[in-house]
Amino acid sequence: MSIEQALVERSNNQCELCTATENLSVYEVPPVTEAHSDKCIYTCQTCKEQVEATTDIIPTHWHCLNDSMWSQTPAVQVVAYRMLTRLAADNGWAQDALDMIYLEEDTLAWAKKVLAENDDIKHVDSNGVVLQAGDTVTLIKDLDVKGSSLTAKRGTAVRNIGLTSNPEHIEGRVDGQRIVILTKFVKK
Repeated sequence: MSIEQALVERSNNQCELCTATENLSVYEVPPVTEAHSDKCIYTCQTCKEQVEATTDIIPTHWHCLNDSMWSQTPAVQVVAYRMLTRLAADNGWAQDALDMIYLEEDTLAWAKKVLAENDDIKHVDSNGVVLQAGDTVTLIKDLDVKGSSLTAKRGTAVRNIGLTSNPEHIEGRVDGQRIVILTKFVKK
């Protein structure tokens, strides 16, 4: 039986995170040393893109973790833990769920392994100063926000920034809208 067939059977042909039934595919939960269904989850495109940090996180989508974090499948538990950790800084419900989640010792070590590796990523501003989550930065040029008519003006203070898995990007709120900002356009 292939990995995908095993996951389809295990998941009842739905996303193991949000229970969506369309655009499903295999996601290998890092770090992957060998391909095996125990190290993968069956997930929808929306969840996969946000887990991989290729798109902005939509916090309301992740309320599904209140159910999926109780899965008996360690790979699902690991992804739920990692997403709750990423969401916890800005979302009280995620912190509450993170406080309730229980993982076996080896599953918790697996979940924290990639998080610890991501801690090695350094985000630096235009002057080479290391940025930390929660810092306040200032924009050094006017920035047009994609998908919006908003222009973030030079000199705008962006408070309580969030770090992403990409060292060239940070997240912050400008005029009440959460946006991704290139680190080369900010200074601490």
